[in-house]
Amino acid sequence: MADSRATDIVDMHGRMIQQRQAFEETWQEIDDRIQPTGQEFGNKTSPKSNKGKPNTEKVFDATPGLALDRFKAAMHSLVTPRAQQWHTIKPVEEQLENDIEVKRYCDEVTRRLFAARYSANFDSEIQGCYYTSGKFGSMSMFVGEKVGRGLFYRAVPMKQLYFAENQYGDVDLVHRDWFWTARQAVMQWGDKCPKVVRDAYEGKKPEQEFRFLHCVKPRQNADVSRKDYRGMQFISYFVLHDFREIIDEGGFRTFPYPTARYDLVPGEVYGRSPCMTILPDVKMLNVMMRDIVQAAQLKALPPMIAARDGIGGGAIRMTPAAFNPGWVDEQGRPKAMPLQVGGDLGIGSELIDQKRSIVNDALLNTLFQILVDKPNITATEAMLRAQEKGQLVGPTGSRIESEFLTKMIEREIDILAAADQLPEMPQKLLDMGGLYSTEFDSPLSRARRAEEGISIMRSFEQLASIASVLGPDGAAQVFKRVNMDEATKTIFEINGTPAKVLYTDEEMEQIDAQNAQASQAQQLLQAAPVLADTAKNLAQAQSMAASVPAGPAPAVV
Repeated sequence: MADSRATDIVDMHGRMIQQRQAFEETWQEIDDRIQPTGQEFGNKTSPKSNKGKPNTEKVFDATPGLALDRFKAAMHSLVTPRAQQWHTIKPVEEQLENDIEVKRYCDEVTRRLFAARYSANFDSEIQGCYYTSGKFGSMSMFVGEKVGRGLFYRAVPMKQLYFAENQYGDVDLVHRDWFWTARQAVMQWGDKCPKVVRDAYEGKKPEQEFRFLHCVKPRQNADVSRKDYRGMQFISYFVLHDFREIIDEGGFRTFPYPTARYDLVPGEVYGRSPCMTILPDVKMLNVMMRDIVQAAQLKALPPMIAARDGIGGGAIRMTPAAFNPGWVDEQGRPKAMPLQVGGDLGIGSELIDQKRSIVNDALLNTLFQILVDKPNITATEAMLRAQEKGQLVGPTGSRIESEFLTKMIEREIDILAAADQLPEMPQKLLDMGGLYSTEFDSPLSRARRAEEGISIMRSFEQLASIASVLGPDGAAQVFKRVNMDEATKTIFEINGTPAKVLYTDEEMEQIDAQNAQASQAQQLLQAAPVLADTAKNLAQAQSMAASVPAGPAPAVV
């Protein structure tokens, strides 16, 4: 007998499928023409027969697929680069930001987050998310815990992903619809698996596939006094879809499926991707490439024409060094000749280059190629290029940071804290509620700040011009309002200069104190000869005064 809760979940999933159908036709066209993966949107049968199928019949140009690969790599390098620390943790209360104990705690939490994240499979799975975002416009990743072994991540394919928003526009309900073999299901849930799955596993069909559904949604009227999953903020159900049976029920304190949209049109739930924008151009590019190839074949291997009565020695063999007897008359004139096909292939090539340029622009390849094509540009020009990147990619990066990464980090901290893998929180932070925020320090976030660096550089250039007019003392007069230490620190931050090559604020204070002491010592050394001469002269004067004989005593009147 089917569980009523499972029936409600499956019915709700059916409505979510209908809401997504408007996008699925477009997604299918994108997958068919840009790096086909064999996904069949709308097909809810086992995809086992399609695994590994090339499915490239509609692809005649590899440019869109290569551009999508570069887009994935560029977003990964800009937002979550493995080689650097791309975010930090800081307290919400500003009065605690400069507290040494709190700063050390936040630094240690950040360090442990990165250690746990990159000792797991985050790096590979996040790239899959960026690929899905660029191709279909939405991405989601499950953040889970291997009990006793740390974190694990799983990028959710677009075919499996269904989600809905709350009243604030935040994604807080996710359904994952996928197929597993009986062996995989038994390895995951053991005796909790329904009888039909266990029978397949214990019999001769362990590779038989079944359709499963994972539903995560906010819990209504959660009992916060409970310490088990019934007191958690989100409820979780695993359902055997076709048999409408609940396999497992649980919960999450934080949302385990951070989800982001590349671009969002008001009134829509699913995102729009750059591949959706260029789909008409991709179709046209494939058609033009197909026609160009056919035209080139006609020129290289043209069809043969012959007179009606020009029957020769049978069919003409077109292979190299082939012998065709009987195909010339007694005067040596050929009885057949190639048909000369007209047309200018160069015009078609120009149109193809235009379409390729559009594809590369939409997937940001042209933007990221600038520094490669012009490696000898000045620092100011490089900063201008960074500003351009920040302005064009900034909105997308901000959405990824706010919708996806912030929730992912919240989930990671929750898992590590529950596993007692984080340092003890300082009492000052506890007294303030223990609230923290995430501050992103990725190449993209710095590119968004490039305008600050450009304004500093331009101001310096203009001030230098004014100083040159004022003469030798002009620089000191013009730049006296500039805090050079803060200006240089800001430029270093924007350019992403490694912290290990810069002095900290504490080290700079020590250096300034040492310089002040050295300056005082130097002044004393410079003054020493003058003081010595003065002392010598004074001593000589005193000696001369003592050696002068006393004069006669004054007369008494």
